[in-house]
Amino acid sequence: MAKIVFRSTGKVIEGEQNIKEFLSKYGITYERWGVERLPERLKEEYDLTEEEQKAIIDAYKEELEKLKKEKGYITEDIVVLSNKTPNLEKLLDMFKKEHHHVDDEVRFVVDGSGIFPVKIEGEIVDVYVEAGDLIVVPAGTRHWFELDENRKIKCIRVFKTPAGWEAIYDENEKVSMPLR
Repeated sequence: MAKIVFRSTGKVIEGEQNIKEFLSKYGITYERWGVERLPERLKEEYDLTEEEQKAIIDAYKEELEKLKKEKGYITEDIVVLSNKTPNLEKLLDMFKKEHHHVDDEVRFVVDGSGIFPVKIEGEIVDVYVEAGDLIVVPAGTRHWFELDENRKIKCIRVFKTPAGWEAIYDENEKVSMPLR
């Protein structure tokens, strides 16, 4: 289950409802979809064929279609980061630089775990996610991504544009997100 840790104070927020309520104040969606419906091989395999990727996406078709209808997303894919990933360190260097997007960052964690540090009015809040967690970081929100000590994560990504993931590293191109 996810948790939130405030970097400045060490304060921790746990529990699905508490996390959902806190993040929703800042426009961040958190849901728990679970992974019980997936066969173990689809959860554990990190070298996926196109057919296996499609099977994972199909397993969440109902939730994905609802999300796409609600928020205007049009496409999805699978991203896999592990020690088997070519150029893993180069990718992680790119992901762990503070940035934002003109599109929401949508991730449903199929397996593994990671950390989404999010900047909220100057405060850095680490959102720890694991298998079964969905997080939607709104467009314009400063954030980054880090692998945790497990060093692997497999996610369904969802986008509003076919271009997919495009980071904007210049903070001055962002509209600030106030605390509520």
